[in-house]
Amino acid sequence: MNYKLRSLVAATITGSLMLGLAQHATADSTTDIVNALISKGVLTEEEGALLTKGRDSEIDTQKKKEKKFNTNKVNVRGYLQVRNTSMFGGDEGVNLYSDRSVGDDRSPGGDKNFLIRRARVVFSGDLGERASIYIQPDFASSPAGTSGTGNNFAQLRDAYGDLYLTKDRVHRIRVGQSKVPYGFENLQSSQNRLALDRADALNSAAKDERDLGAFYYYTPVATQELFDDIMKQGLKHSGNYGMFALGAYNGQGANNRDVNDNYHVVSRFTYPWKTESGQIFEAGIQGYHGQYSPVTVEGYRKTAGAGTVTPTVDSEGRNGFKDERVGISFMMYPQPFGLQAEWNWGKTPGLDINQGANGTIEQKSLNGGYVQAMYKIDNFKLLDTNGTLIPFIKWQYFDGYNKAESNAAQNHVNDWEVGAEWQIAPEVELVAYYHRMKRTNLVRGVAQTAPAGQAGTDYATFNADALRVQLQYNF
Repeated sequence: MNYKLRSLVAATITGSLMLGLAQHATADSTTDIVNALISKGVLTEEEGALLTKGRDSEIDTQKKKEKKFNTNKVNVRGYLQVRNTSMFGGDEGVNLYSDRSVGDDRSPGGDKNFLIRRARVVFSGDLGERASIYIQPDFASSPAGTSGTGNNFAQLRDAYGDLYLTKDRVHRIRVGQSKVPYGFENLQSSQNRLALDRADALNSAAKDERDLGAFYYYTPVATQELFDDIMKQGLKHSGNYGMFALGAYNGQGANNRDVNDNYHVVSRFTYPWKTESGQIFEAGIQGYHGQYSPVTVEGYRKTAGAGTVTPTVDSEGRNGFKDERVGISFMMYPQPFGLQAEWNWGKTPGLDINQGANGTIEQKSLNGGYVQAMYKIDNFKLLDTNGTLIPFIKWQYFDGYNKAESNAAQNHVNDWEVGAEWQIAPEVELVAYYHRMKRTNLVRGVAQTAPAGQAGTDYATFNADALRVQLQYNF
């Protein structure tokens, strides 16, 4: 082929290459044309290589972009929990702060019947190989100040993204509002948990189990696979929060801004293992440290028949009190028998009702935990259903303070719960159990300790028996 013809062909192909820089299909076609011309002898291999130089890397780049967009999908799921409680013994005027369906006509807010405890929708998905997103609002929240008269407000629970430092997702960083990696039951979704409420001793570590911060998670591939296996078997896992976790967060709880310019630091190590028999165990240790400032210091009734008072804040806690804990966790997954236990110790701000005329919030110690036994019965048949039944018994104890509640009130708990969860189908679950309560009433405005017609004291201890029932829909 003469020089002029070759120049014409080269110019034509070069023009095609320039026009197709942004189009993967055009890039492939251009390469095909050049290869065809080489096979026909119109171009030499050297000339073809010169014309397609750099095209392979451009094609790879375009393919990666297309793959990214193809994996950018958002999944939507959620669940709804409806509760009902029947009181059949014990003191009057009680109110379980974590479940407003517990109480009677003398409890704050009047009679207790049906309650929507949670109505949550989860939006999640991968944004390519390096990032994912997770957003969860709850449409059945009761913000502070609405107790008794206000329910079913929308409130943010989770809003975070995961950045994967390695493609195998062994190393990742989570930034946003998410669960604080402290404890096993705290990390366990209420959608999977057996008991209706988390144990006070560990749940009091972080308001709504969540906070705004940044967390590093390390999860080896083998551990990821074991976590996935636990989830697939329906063994009540906590989810993948790393084999090792380290993070910093505001420390004031979910949906609250930081108020003392101080970070909380948390770390957790958990190790799951599987025996030759197939039984899976998991043991962990965790701890956190920071300064916590009680946000609301509201009036409360200290003496029966008297007016309300407002506690003072110890001078050493003006910029926050020492807030630190260490806890241990153990899980023998139900195959079919299971055992779950946690305990923690620490220091926290707390109300000493006997200090001063109005009581004083000062530095206090705490300890407590729980033990739960369960038995998983698969292929449980009733009528034409074929589901799973998990009877369980749980004991919890707490001698401490709930820093996020009004006035960081003292909380003594010694409860028993006996019942069962019936997984009727993947879409619906029913939980029913007897709850023997001996605990502090953290909801202000109660009257269970005073004669009829008189105002009682707040933060008093009560004893009560209740049958608690919850129906859950998964979608």
